[in-house]
Amino acid sequence: MPVLVKICGITNLGDAVDAVDCGADLLGFNFYAGSPRHVPPETVKEILKEIPPSILKVGIFVNTEAQTVIDIAVDLELDYLQFHGDESPDYCNAMGRPWYKAFRLKDKLVFGEMSKYRSEWLMVDAYVEKAFGGTGVVTNWDLARQAKQYGKLFLSGGLNPENIELAIESVKPYAVDVAGGVEASPGIKDRFKMEKFITKAKQFSF
Repeated sequence: MPVLVKICGITNLGDAVDAVDCGADLLGFNFYAGSPRHVPPETVKEILKEIPPSILKVGIFVNTEAQTVIDIAVDLELDYLQFHGDESPDYCNAMGRPWYKAFRLKDKLVFGEMSKYRSEWLMVDAYVEKAFGGTGVVTNWDLARQAKQYGKLFLSGGLNPENIELAIESVKPYAVDVAGGVEASPGIKDRFKMEKFITKAKQFSF
């Protein structure tokens, strides 16, 4: 099966359409107000009217009140919830739809935390103090390889068209996630970069 590609931080219809045209499997919408790629649910609702149902829709949340997450997920018919904060396993399990947790790989101690969560997928990202993803810092790929024992791995953190082939060869992830590495500016994608990134990623199948 080819490596799946998630284009994250979609903020407008044009970028969403371009990502789909370039071959993205998943689109990520960031509902965290502290992110430069934050997008309001009402904007996402309009975007999704133009997106094929075969494209998986992922909502990104950071320490959000549970009922707010549920309301957005139901209203937008999100396929997956991505939790990027300090959410507990009980919190995640109470959502009533597929979810996965993102872990910032500081050191091997993070594996003890990973083992507490039970979901099909998990995401790994670079560790940057007080930052919840989207930093552009490259993840520790050695730790990422070890994390695969805890679920189907989404590799994120500092990926771009120039390093994606080496990243996939090194980690052999189930999927890759990119935001800043395919942007012209924060929240605005570059179609050429997306096409180059996705084409390179799709060469691989595991």
